[in-house]
Amino acid sequence: MGLAENQLSFDLLESWLASNPDAVGMKRNGGSVFRELALFQDYHGLPAFKNELVKLMSKIRGDKVRFDSNKLVLTAGATSANETLMFSLADPGEAFLLPTPYYPGFDRDLKWRPDVEIVPIHCSSSNGFKITMPALEEAYERAQRLNLKVKGVLVTNPSNPLGTTLTRQELNHLITFAVAKEIHIISDEIYSGTVFDSPRFISITEAVIDRNLQETDLWSRIHIVYSLSKDLGMPGFRIGMIYSNNEKAVAAATKMSSFGLISSQTQFLLANMLADTKFTSKYMKENQRRLKKRKDMLVSGLKTAGIKCLKSNAGLFCWVDMRKLLVSNTFEAEKELWKKIIFEVGLNISPGSSCHCTEPGWFRVCFANMSEETLQVSMRRIKEFVETILIIGNGCSSKQQQRSGSVIGKWVSKLSSSDPEPDR
Repeated sequence: MGLAENQLSFDLLESWLASNPDAVGMKRNGGSVFRELALFQDYHGLPAFKNELVKLMSKIRGDKVRFDSNKLVLTAGATSANETLMFSLADPGEAFLLPTPYYPGFDRDLKWRPDVEIVPIHCSSSNGFKITMPALEEAYERAQRLNLKVKGVLVTNPSNPLGTTLTRQELNHLITFAVAKEIHIISDEIYSGTVFDSPRFISITEAVIDRNLQETDLWSRIHIVYSLSKDLGMPGFRIGMIYSNNEKAVAAATKMSSFGLISSQTQFLLANMLADTKFTSKYMKENQRRLKKRKDMLVSGLKTAGIKCLKSNAGLFCWVDMRKLLVSNTFEAEKELWKKIIFEVGLNISPGSSCHCTEPGWFRVCFANMSEETLQVSMRRIKEFVETILIIGNGCSSKQQQRSGSVIGKWVSKLSSSDPEPDR
């Protein structure tokens, strides 16, 4: 339950593949295109594929925003997209502001090779972890005290790990802040097609257009990251992309994309799939229905155990409040609880500290990478565990302490700070 994979609609994808043997067999109008695809292709990507991607992005946004395929750069997943944007927009040692809690993989994407610093925007459970102007200003001032030049803000919308869409007010805060500080906004929107409940998804691009800022400098400082890893459940296909109105950023990212290209065979197959608009419309609607049903099952099961979740409307996970199960309001207590859930309950969930949450006791629990039966089993285990804690307290036996200090315990401990989705 620590891996944000979407396995709920594979049957729909497999049905389309079975009904379209030409696309799978690399044929066009009955004739083979194998030789064409086997040779070098333009590093910009197959035009047909890029055209279908921008159409899909518009469809997901209710056709309120139109995208130009010439402003889209293909990358080998969103991981590559975020790293490429860092190389394109910032120099080593410069900083981006990120609201907490945030996806742990950003520590890798931004810092490992680009050497960009992350300055947290501290958000609180008191308002549902929403982004506020005071929090933005505080993060910016903290960066200045550290002598860091802030190049931009990076947000995930919908949020990983919160499973919520950014509100109109939050988007306006970001826009106003970026205008005042003359910095970039990167919006990682890889979960945009998973929004299954109100409020609807509002892209950063739509929010900027609604404020009539297309002719301002801000327009060239708006960048979107997208992927088919979550919406279509295809992380193994390595389909990511950058969309930017900044010509220099697009040119730089296009050159860098040669280090992480998407195979021509993959592009050909998915160009055909996405061109089937009847299928994509059916898929998106049904996938969102299944996600909502599965999320409701998780929330209901946790509620039965006396555990609450942050109200969510998107994503493949819930942000779960287990603060009442802590022996103390510390991250050490959170880690101990996390170990107990692994060793005693047999479930791997992500502790909030791995997402840089400032409040101990929150956990991200994924629900879309397993069967209903498996989810039901996990809910029964959680319920029994909570009942046991409430009855006998939080102490663990000497045998359990030995286990937590074993080789397995040391290996599992590494998971708390590792990337829960290595291949976005």
